[in-house]
Parts: sequence; structure tokens; C-alpha cells
Amino acid sequence: MDNQKLAELLFPHITRTPEDLQRQYPPRNLPEGAMVTRMGPSPTGFIHLGNLYGAFVDERMAHQSGGTFYLRIEDTDDKRYVEGAVETITSSLDFFGIGFDEGAEIGGAYGPYYQSRRAEIYQIFVRDLVRRGRAYPCFLTEEELAAIRAEQEANKETTGIYGKYAEQSRNLTLEEIAANLTAGKPYVVRLRSKGNAIDPAHCCRESGAVCEGVSGARYVNHNGTIYIHVKDAIRGEVSMPANDQDVVILKATGIPTYHFAHAVDDHLMGTTHVVRGEEWLMSLPVHIELFDALGFPAPVYCHTAVLMKLDDETGNRRKLSKRRDPELSLDYYRREGYHPRAVKEYLMTILNSDFEAWRTANPDMSLEEFPFSTEKMNSAGALFDLNKLNDISKDVLLRIPAEELADFLTDWARLTRPELVPLFTDEAGGYGPEYLAKILDLGRSGRTPRKDLIFCRQIFDFICYFFDEYFHIEETVPENVTDEDAREILRRYLDTCDHSDDQSQWFDKIRAIAVGMGYAAKPRDYKKHPEDYKGHVGHVSTVIRLAVMGRTQSPDVWEIQQILGEDRTRARISALLV
Repeated sequence: MDNQKLAELLFPHITRTPEDLQRQYPPRNLPEGAMVTRMGPSPTGFIHLGNLYGAFVDERMAHQSGGTFYLRIEDTDDKRYVEGAVETITSSLDFFGIGFDEGAEIGGAYGPYYQSRRAEIYQIFVRDLVRRGRAYPCFLTEEELAAIRAEQEANKETTGIYGKYAEQSRNLTLEEIAANLTAGKPYVVRLRSKGNAIDPAHCCRESGAVCEGVSGARYVNHNGTIYIHVKDAIRGEVSMPANDQDVVILKATGIPTYHFAHAVDDHLMGTTHVVRGEEWLMSLPVHIELFDALGFPAPVYCHTAVLMKLDDETGNRRKLSKRRDPELSLDYYRREGYHPRAVKEYLMTILNSDFEAWRTANPDMSLEEFPFSTEKMNSAGALFDLNKLNDISKDVLLRIPAEELADFLTDWARLTRPELVPLFTDEAGGYGPEYLAKILDLGRSGRTPRKDLIFCRQIFDFICYFFDEYFHIEETVPENVTDEDAREILRRYLDTCDHSDDQSQWFDKIRAIAVGMGYAAKPRDYKKHPEDYKGHVGHVSTVIRLAVMGRTQSPDVWEIQQILGEDRTRARISALLV
């Protein structure tokens, strides 16, 4: 076979060479040790927690090393394209404070950053592989492929085109190929794999022999079978049988497969590290052989653990599911109103085993100052726990100024609860941002600050009684207090309460009301001699709390009244005495 003529026959329109592309995309000018990472999503319109998980690793690796993080849209499968998906990806990640240095929607010197716009680039490299005898056209029809698969399944063999199943296509003559092309027969281009069994062309002909590919992977002869050995930044050395499949690298449409496109693009765009889920481990032999066939060093692969959760029904671990687990979608966190810092802080506890100890020692430092390392990542299944996220969120929100939290809550309302925006702002005679900030700052100072705030939907449910439009009595008075006593407590409270009283004076008056009506001045007195009292001062103050907040549990009543103001406080109590 004259491979040069075959390359010209298949790609008569291609005039440029791989060398031309190397000049067009020179190595990046970056500091020593700088990492170049990428996010390469398909534009399906669904971006999930796993995407954020990986993007967070990509961003930290690149920016912590002084490198570059870019966005590449892998849209070679037009059946999966969803209009507006790229904007969804960028806006979702931007919400979580993860930005790209270059890429789709941004630009840069290594574009186009859409694979669908790089068809000629891929064909240049495919043509070169054909010219060098490392790729060939395959005219097998769908019916022929189905027959091969059926035979392999019947023989309990691995499915695919390899070994004897590839011989027919591999051995076509130039004349037969030309005739097929003239007849208009569709074809794909396949990689001519070197296989994983020993043959005279392989470097490792003796058991135990070792050779290194251009990719950087080692090929080792294990008793007649070739294995690749690849250093993974998370899992250490990974070993598995070398690829023996003649995989498709160029589809009949002239568009490359993902396997081939990512190898070309990662090389030309200078990618140094590829972060991806462990489900891609099985593709590693194919990718390594592609890099070696192309003559490219492979990037460092970082195969992350799958995100798991404990199943509520079985108690066993399982993968997060798009169908069963709403928390898999990034949109869930925006709708619920989780602060992006809380989500990222929680993800870092999953990503690096020493983060929580670092946070304890450095409570006021920003997350970006944490020395992230792939070596501290767990290669086993990462357990996602929404309850732990909520606990971490409480701590994170406590470190955010109330004014900033008020802005965040307002932005959330604009997105999901627009009817609340007038309450949080000066719009339409609302309560105003200062009022909201005072509410959110309630109980956050002192030695043991309250940690009541988790996410926006919960926060509004927690504070809604501050807004007259949402105030209502949710609970009932303590059993120790009769309806008649409750009304009398409120009457006496209105008669004696002075809004200018400090907290001590205020509580002394409540205690006096309690004693005057036969309630113990202290809970412990009631506990010791319950027969002597109707109840205790706590029961009396609960009646007042219910009248003002509508709940039996809340932050300090005196502080709440200071925020509500005297007129609104008296109005709420008076309404119960009518």
C-alpha cells in the first residue's frame, strides 16, 4: 500500500501539515511549573455538581500555579447540542466564582474553542496518520458491523473492530479503496492499533521488557500481553492492558470522535493536566495510544472519584442521580439560595483531606489561600452529604458581613421570589436594605454567635415574621398558661414596657409580671416546687414572644423588638387583645 497516495486520495483538499499547525499554536509562554487546565463540556444544557467539582479542581490547579484555565466546548455530537447551553455553563460557573482565562465566549490565541469549528485541524492530523500507515478507511456497513457484533457476543468475545475482525478493512488495496470512493460508499477512518499482544512490530518483544512511548506512558510486557503504565496525579500509577481496538477517529461526516479530538486539542492548546471522572479510566489505553500515534506527550491525567450519597432507603452508597437527586443540578443551589462560598468550601472538604484542619487553624483566611493538592484527593468514592453542606454553610455565612448577605438574599429573591424584592429594598415603599441587614445581623456577635442562617429559602422562612405581610401566629401558648392569663400577661406588658429600656430593665419587668401573676421568677424554682407556681418566667416570656414573632423559638426578643420598633411591636400585641 502506498500510504502517501492513500492520504492524497482521502484528503485531496488538505494542503497544510501538522508542522504548520505547530507553528500556528506554539507552546505557551508561562512560568516554570504553571499548569494549563481546561473544562470541556458537551453543550447539553445540563450542568451538574460533578462539573463544578471538576472545574473547581481545574481552576485551583491552574491559578494556584500561575497557569491558565480555559473553556473548550466539545460539540462534535450535534445531536446533543442544546441552544443556550454554553451561556448556561459560563453563567453557572461564574455564580460560583469560577472564571476562565480564555475559551468559548471569551476568545484567546488557541481557538477556535468549539470543536465543531476545528474540522480542518483534525483532518490534517488524520491525513498524516494515514500517510504514516497508522490509520485507514473502513467501509463496513451498519449491517456488517451488526453481524460482527453478533458473532462476538455469541463467542463471548470483546466487541469491536480488532484482530481478525479488522483484517478485511485493513487489507483493502488502494484500487479497492478508490473504487469504493468512486461508488460513493460512506466510510470512517480508524486508528491502526498496535494491539496489546506481542508482535514483531512492538518494542516489548520479551517478557518483562519495558519501553516508553512519546506520550510518557510505559509499555510493559506481562507474559505476552502489553500493559500501559501511566502516572495519575490522584491515583498514582495506573496499569491496564494496552489498547487493541481499531477505534474510529474520523466519522463519515468528516467530524472526529471525542477520543481523537481531545488528543489533538489538548496538545495544540498546551493542556498540561486533564481532570476528569473515574468513568474515563477505561478509555485511557485508547487515549495513550492516540497520543503516541500522533507523536504528542500526553497531559497528566487526574481521575477524580465519583460523587456518591447514602441512599435514604437502603443506607448504601450510590452515585448521585440526575433523576433521583435534585441536588446534583447546579441550578438546585441557586434556587435554594446557597451561597457559592459555602458550596465551594464544602467541596474542598471532599477534595482535600487536610482542608478542615487548615480551616480550623485559619478561620479568617480566604479559600483561595488554601494550598490545594491533587495528592490529598481521595481516589475512592467521594460521599456527598447535604447535611454537612448545611453545617458548613452556617459557619461560612457567619463570616460574611450582614450587608453583603442582605445583597445576596435580594439577588436570590430577584431570581426566584420576585414578590419579596420590594420588602428587601426601598422599591414601592419597602422596608429597605438597612432593615434587612439588621435582621440578618441579629445574634451574630458575642462569644457564642447564633448559627441560624443556611441558605436563602431557609433564611426567609426563618426571618419572615419581621415583615408584617408574612407575620402570623404559628404556635400556641405553653400548656401552663391559660388563655385568660395570656391576655393578662400581654396587657401588663403593654402597660409597663418602655422601648427605651435596656435589656436588663426590660427583662426585670417581665419577671415582675410573672411573679405578680403567680409564676416563678426562675425556671429552677418552678422545677423544685411546681406545686407552688402556675409556671415560670420562661412561660410568660414565651407568651410575649408568640405575640411579637408568632413562634415559641427565636433569637432574643428584646433585640427583635429594637429592630421592629415600638409602634409595630405594640400593634402586634394590641391586635391580640381586641
